[in-house]
Amino acid sequence: MTTSKYLIARVAQTFGYVRRAHRMANAASEMHLLREAEAYLGEAVWEKVEGIEKLSVEYWNLRKLMKEKNAVQARMMECQAKLDQAHDKRSEVLNTIPQQNDELAEKRKALMDDLQTVALRRDRVISEARDVRRSYVGLKMKIEVLANERAGDESGEQDIKAAKEKIEELKNRFAALKQERIEVGRLIEEGDKKIDELDELLGAERRKRRDFASTAFQSIGECNKEMSLLRAESGLLDTQMRQLFGEIGRYVSRYSREDPSCAAVANSQSGMVDVMRALRRSVALNHRLAGYG
Repeated sequence: MTTSKYLIARVAQTFGYVRRAHRMANAASEMHLLREAEAYLGEAVWEKVEGIEKLSVEYWNLRKLMKEKNAVQARMMECQAKLDQAHDKRSEVLNTIPQQNDELAEKRKALMDDLQTVALRRDRVISEARDVRRSYVGLKMKIEVLANERAGDESGEQDIKAAKEKIEELKNRFAALKQERIEVGRLIEEGDKKIDELDELLGAERRKRRDFASTAFQSIGECNKEMSLLRAESGLLDTQMRQLFGEIGRYVSRYSREDPSCAAVANSQSGMVDVMRALRRSVALNHRLAGYG
């Protein structure tokens, strides 16, 4: 917020136009940007502040943390190299599939395709048997109705006779479908058994390869655990360093006009310092407009 905008807002407030929540939101957003800028400035100039007594604690803490960070990064690179090597070994073992495994896998695939065909045949048989049964029930009902309504009627007797003949045909068809269903079930059972046998053979081969790769797996687990600890340690160091960067950037930017040593340090970042000064002023003006300044 500039001075002119502040004056306009103050005039608006005299007429009852108060936007306290909006001003506080603006101040919070600008404060966040200011903290980011302070950390950025501190990181850019921290190596130059050794001679500033007020920042000696931050400077020497950063020197210590930088040394620790470099040591952690070196350990992470070493651990990553071991992890890559273990992954390569694991991939080499698991991707080396014997020819016998290829043959077993192809045979299993062929059996699965055959079983799929048989399963479709079973579904067709079941569907047709269901239709036959529905027709059978319908004809039985027809005979019962005709026997009650048209008893002694010659045409009715003929219809009943034709329905009975159709029922006999349906019985024969249903019996044939039942037999076919039994045969299909036998084929499926035999196919499932063969696939189970192949799965057992394939499983034995996979277990054998996993046994060969157990050392690599163990190494991967240990490296991943170590990498997690190192990342956590590195993240903690980054947080501590960022706090120190922020404190250095805050001090240098605040006293770059009063303290010649700060001015010399901030000379290469003068544009950033001007932006930060404007942000501080804008935050203060927004607080004042919100009634907290």
